[in-house]
Amino acid sequence: MDVRRADERYPGGDPAAGIESWHAFSFGPHYDPDNLRFGAVIACNEERLAPGAGFDEHAHSHTEIVTWVTEGVLTHRDSTGHETVVVPGDVQRLSAAAGVRHVERNEGSVPLTFVQMWLAPLHPGGTPTYETVHGIADSTPYAVPEAAAMLHVRRLLPGERTAVPDAAYVYIHVVRGEVRLGAQKLAPGDAARITAAEGMEAIGVTAAELLLWEMTG
Repeated sequence: MDVRRADERYPGGDPAAGIESWHAFSFGPHYDPDNLRFGAVIACNEERLAPGAGFDEHAHSHTEIVTWVTEGVLTHRDSTGHETVVVPGDVQRLSAAAGVRHVERNEGSVPLTFVQMWLAPLHPGGTPTYETVHGIADSTPYAVPEAAAMLHVRRLLPGERTAVPDAAYVYIHVVRGEVRLGAQKLAPGDAARITAAEGMEAIGVTAAELLLWEMTG
């Protein structure tokens, strides 16, 4: 188990434009050849957009982009004609496939924070697809078969336990609260990269919310 702390993330974004980004993996000018990916995960970005701020139209390809909003409302528009709003509790996925362009903005009156995770697909190319699943429950994992991955959302009360999936690779991101994972205590923004997980549990130290990626490779 490799634990990465929140203060180890690479800073990014454009604070003057109301955009703050914190990257868990090698990203943009922060090139780190030893931190390119874990399993299928190639990015886990914590984003904060001030009211009126956002990412203007930009392109993606050969990437599965999964977004989890933690506060505020995210407005999404893309070149395939989708225009949606994403709120806390929703899972949004944009399968960039051979290429797609999109816009992400905070058009509300309060700050927007979200976690965006990029996964490498098993096969490049194809036709872009988009979906939003509203109000995902702890008991309903979200499958991304294109990357041989499954997202589990876990919400814990103090002292409550949850099983870590037995898998070749598990990536855990703490959204809020504190949890204990083996001998380690993880706080908001911390992450754990686990190889060959078997019989592990996460225990809530406080009320907490976790994102767990279960991956076969």
